[in-house]
Amino acid sequence: MSEQQLYDVLIVGGGPAGMTAGLYAGRANLKVAMIERGMPGGQASTTHLIENFPGVESIDGPSLAMIMHKQATDFGCEMITAEVERIENIEGKMKKVITSRGEYLTKTIVLTPGAEPKKLGVPGEDELRGRGVSYCATCDGAFFRGKELVVIGGGDSAVEEGIYLTRHASKVTIIHRRDQLRAQKILQDRAFANEKISFIWDTVVEEIAGENKVEKVLMKNVKTGETSEYPCDGVFIYVGMKPNTDFLTGAENLLDESGYIPTNAKMATKIPGVFAAGDVRDTVLRQVVTATGDGAIAAFYAGHYVEMWTEDGE
Repeated sequence: MSEQQLYDVLIVGGGPAGMTAGLYAGRANLKVAMIERGMPGGQASTTHLIENFPGVESIDGPSLAMIMHKQATDFGCEMITAEVERIENIEGKMKKVITSRGEYLTKTIVLTPGAEPKKLGVPGEDELRGRGVSYCATCDGAFFRGKELVVIGGGDSAVEEGIYLTRHASKVTIIHRRDQLRAQKILQDRAFANEKISFIWDTVVEEIAGENKVEKVLMKNVKTGETSEYPCDGVFIYVGMKPNTDFLTGAENLLDESGYIPTNAKMATKIPGVFAAGDVRDTVLRQVVTATGDGAIAAFYAGHYVEMWTEDGE
């Protein structure tokens, strides 16, 4: 890729927000490319079942991601497989995105890097990752057929993925630090009705232990202080998300104290010509449907910015 080529819109990240922005920018006849380091789809592509996307009764995440990808490319969005390392001159008129495959110039940027699962931060987690520790039930659940698993967390992801794991595991135990779940009631009802799922309340995991593979977790009851061990063959961790904004070195003013990007209703950030959409935004709801809405709005107003950019003279 030559850095002499100038894009109207560069999209950083290939989840639902990024692919929707690519679709809308392409349909607006803008010169647009999306930079994604891996397979398109983001967190949605690791979800085994999506049943709250309007117009689709139910679909697995990877299939929905492939449909979105095709729609974006059919309307002219270029796909670049690369890791974004940093953005230079982000506050200038001509912005430069530095990647593992070269440099790209653009008039506007739509940031849709998404978020990734937070680590628990306990001994054994890193050492046993890939040897029983996982953050993706859809990716790794089939490796645990007939095994006993632990899921850590109490939100939508923990409960939904815990339910999914019962397809493979003989038993799933959800460990939560509170005395009730935070997940949507429909998910709670499904979990409570599932004979393979049990719960350990008011408890945190302090260590994941095993020799070359997960064998047990060491727990503490947060109310009594009592410690105990719980044998298991795998641990799936769902304790929140961390925004993928480490590459924004030098543009920390874009971020809030948690690393997310605040925007206005037009998806515009504090920096002119820079927009953000999807899970990386400071927002109250992070779902596929909200991400796609964000992406459409961001592309629309990026197009407006390009018009003003052109009127001012290139």
